[in-house]
Amino acid sequence: MSETLQIEVYWSFRSPWSYLATRRLRQWQDQYQLQVNFKPVYPIAVRTPEFFHTVNPQWFSYFMTDVFRVAEFLALPFVWPNPDPVNQYVDDEGLRQTATDQPHIERLTQLGILAAELGQGIEFADEISSLIWGGTANWHKGDLLAEAAARAGLDLVAMEVRLSAEEDRLEALIEHNQIAHAKTGHWGVPTCSFNGEPFFGQDRLDVLLWRLKKEGLTSRG
Repeated sequence: MSETLQIEVYWSFRSPWSYLATRRLRQWQDQYQLQVNFKPVYPIAVRTPEFFHTVNPQWFSYFMTDVFRVAEFLALPFVWPNPDPVNQYVDDEGLRQTATDQPHIERLTQLGILAAELGQGIEFADEISSLIWGGTANWHKGDLLAEAAARAGLDLVAMEVRLSAEEDRLEALIEHNQIAHAKTGHWGVPTCSFNGEPFFGQDRLDVLLWRLKKEGLTSRG
């Protein structure tokens, strides 16, 4: 049997680029002798909120043009989430600020840690991000998250029980992921790491697959 290769994927529930990469990563794990180690981190809006104070003014307009274009190119549904996983507001000086209270992104990221521990990390990421970014309004209400988790083979109720009891441990693991992410050589998400080599962005997945195949990646069965 061929060796199973492994990659680490540093990923955020608030990142549309993470969402646009996830379906392919999940498919790779099904298709190839590949283990995708899911490493959720907080988004840059939480890790480095001052990013939005110093970015080039053209950044946002190009970002919005590009992300919708790439989603169309990949034939993936894409709608800016309602509600946004990160609570932000524009202050009196016109600067985008990240609020102190972040119930959505904290819950999602902690659940992502648990999903990874349960062996269904990339599956959970795919199902939940598709719910958030694929056009489902009020994705946080009712049974929507539970149904998405079930499609990933997980029991959200049981996960929530663990989350309540293990919040400090989960936060420590998120911080551990963020430190490891920084050591890869890139700060953005999604960043995939293979044998210490970083591949930042959904647009580098083809290059990553090329590298994996050079290192002996083979199909399953």
